Amino acid sequence: QDLYVSKDLNFRPVDLEFAPDGSLYVADWQNALIGHMQHSARDPLRDHKHGRIYRVTYPSRPLVKPAKIDGASIDQLLANLTLPEYRTRYRTRRELRERDGVEVAKAASAWAAKQSDHRLKLEALWVTWGADQVDADLLNELSQSNDHRIRAAAVRVARFNEHKLANLTEILSRAANDNHGRVRLESIAAASYLPANQGLAVLAIAEAKGIDSTMKQSFEFAENVFSGSAIKGEVAKKVTAPKHLSKEDAVRFVKGAEVYGREAHCTTCHQPDGKGLPGSGFPPLNGTKWAEGDSNRLIKLTLKGLMGPIEVAGKKYPGQVPMTPFESLLNDDEIASVLTYVRNSFGNKASPIRPDKVKKVRDEIKGKQGLYSPDELLKAHPMR
Repeated sequence: QDLYVSKDLNFRPVDLEFAPDGSLYVADWQNALIGHMQHSARDPLRDHKHGRIYRVTYPSRPLVKPAKIDGASIDQLLANLTLPEYRTRYRTRRELRERDGVEVAKAASAWAAKQSDHRLKLEALWVTWGADQVDADLLNELSQSNDHRIRAAAVRVARFNEHKLANLTEILSRAANDNHGRVRLESIAAASYLPANQGLAVLAIAEAKGIDSTMKQSFEFAENVFSGSAIKGEVAKKVTAPKHLSKEDAVRFVKGAEVYGREAHCTTCHQPDGKGLPGSGFPPLNGTKWAEGDSNRLIKLTLKGLMGPIEVAGKKYPGQVPMTPFESLLNDDEIASVLTYVRNSFGNKASPIRPDKVKKVRDEIKGKQGLYSPDELLKAHPMR
């Protein structure tokens, strides 16, 4: 059953937070837009002035008495870590990080020694880590807990404190041979922080134990760390320019592949294969005159963005999601490179675009305000 619903078409709950008294605060973006991508910030339909905050309580149940945090002693704060409310424990750990690290770590280790519950001991381990005085003995104990969640959490702490743990390789090797995949996954991630000979040894143990789909990507990334390369997206694999391009344009093509694959740039909506996401309203780039046709039209929509109903490759799109204007995000060479890449990839074959052409168009339209509409562009540059 849904906790919170609304018939308001602009209802956009974007964040939930529990208050110290246990009430739930809901932040409502209250906007006509749907989505969180970069184009939402530039959409002319965006409401920049309004929003709502709701406070949700359960009428038949009393609220929680807020725990004392500000001004509490270290002993009082450690006692808060036994409370069931996560946000109270979170705020308590934040407060402890503001106190004297040596004093906090000493008190936390002493407090942990009195606990039998490994969950509480883990809270203490996190506190010593936050104080930059990680308790190595406590970490070693928890890395051998009967609870796989505790073991995994301990290995994660070890990952970020490798310079303080004399037996880190032993901890990670044991974790790499763990029966639970969650623990092995943490050991794989942590192995990438080690010198190559030690890290590869840990990876070998994990591989022998078994690598499933939940670990495959992390395992491959860790291997690539030691081989001197990094896991990248499809467009970041070795790029070979088409033979019909000149040497200068071939160099630009390869650079364009890198620009295309940048986060929140072209590949996000149009995908690595250029086929887009038609079901989500993002048209393809392959086999369309919008990409292969008039270069002036293509440069203009890249610089200023595009919004409105559009037909691409025989399919009509409502165009409610605006295309990002890259005028301030990319320079002339980057735009020329990525458009040369688009016009000669995914089965496309069209003339390359040079930086001086981009500069010329940029200067011509610098006074234009807002996004282009498809009709506006087609009026100036009809499809041929």
